[in-house]
Order: sequence, then structure tokens, then C-alpha cells
Amino acid sequence: MPSKFFAYLFIVLFVIMEGIRLPHRARVSRSRRAGQMTETRVAGLESALMSLSFVGMYALPFVYAFSDWLSFADFRLPDWVGWLGTVAFGLGVWLLWRAHRDLGRNWSPSLEISQEQKLVTSGVYRAIRHPIYAAVMLSVIAQALMLSNWMAGPAGLAVYLPIYLLRVPREEAMMLETFGGDYREYMARTGRIFPRL
Repeated sequence: MPSKFFAYLFIVLFVIMEGIRLPHRARVSRSRRAGQMTETRVAGLESALMSLSFVGMYALPFVYAFSDWLSFADFRLPDWVGWLGTVAFGLGVWLLWRAHRDLGRNWSPSLEISQEQKLVTSGVYRAIRHPIYAAVMLSVIAQALMLSNWMAGPAGLAVYLPIYLLRVPREEAMMLETFGGDYREYMARTGRIFPRL
């Protein structure tokens, strides 16, 4: 394969993933302006990590794909590793699309509760509680497999793991406060980002 083939393929899948998110982000932005979000719980550390994620998950892959600035950190991987990353990213794209479809108007990009919040337990949510986090996890694993560069490849995992570890427990605590026993029962029968066997 040409040296940047998987980097370009990664960018295509990344753009598709962001295209799935765009209408949902726009809707949430309109809801915020209309005062329909009743509670927001975004801590300073989370905001800082989200800003840092822009570098690791957005900027570095684009710099790697479209310039030679990071070429000093290049290495070679077998093509099958890139194809494995492509499959992982493709699964992540599907999972993100399906999760947004199942959630409908109940999604927010940060820890927020809307006035019309409902507990969604159907579709992919029947098996896992956080398919959007799972989709992003698949995309950052794919980044490490598809970008043969010591800086751009693992950067997504390096910045996403702290966000995941900080945010998911806080989100689950918020859901327990909001939905009580219903959410506790839901937690007992589902996996966090992997289906429970």
C-alpha cells in the first residue's frame, strides 16, 4: 500500500463519523440557547481534557495525513494491521450512527440533563449502556492501528482514556440520580461498553 493510504482512509472514516455527529450537536446547541437543558455537570478537568482531545484525536491525525511534519516518528506496520483498524473504525462508525438513532433527542455531548430526558434501553442500548463511548474507543484504537506514527497513532488513545475514565462514572452517577432504581436495574443487565455475556 502507499505509505499514507491508511491515513487517508482514517480521515475519510473520521469525516463520516463527524458527519453523523453534526446534526445532533447542532440540535443540542439550539436546545441550550432555548434554555431546555436543566442541568450541566462539566468540571474544569473534563473541559481541559476535552480541549486536549482536540490535539490527539483531530489535529495530529490531520497533520500526519497531510504533511511531513511528523515523519520523524514514522514506522512501518503490516497492511493487515491497517485493515484491522479499518474494520474497527467501520464498526465504530456504525455503532455511533445506531446509538444516535436509538437515543434520538436524549443525547448531549456533555454531562447534561434535558427537560424531556428519557431512559433509553432499546436498540443497541439493550446490550450496552454507553455505545457512543464504545464507538469512540473503537475509533481511537483504529487510529493507533491505521496511523503508522509514534505521535499521531497512539495520541487518540492517550487523550481519550483519561476522559473515559473520568466521565463515565460521573455520567452513571447522574443517571442514577435522575432515573433511580430503573437505571440501577438497567446497569445490572447490561455491560458498560461491551455486551455482558
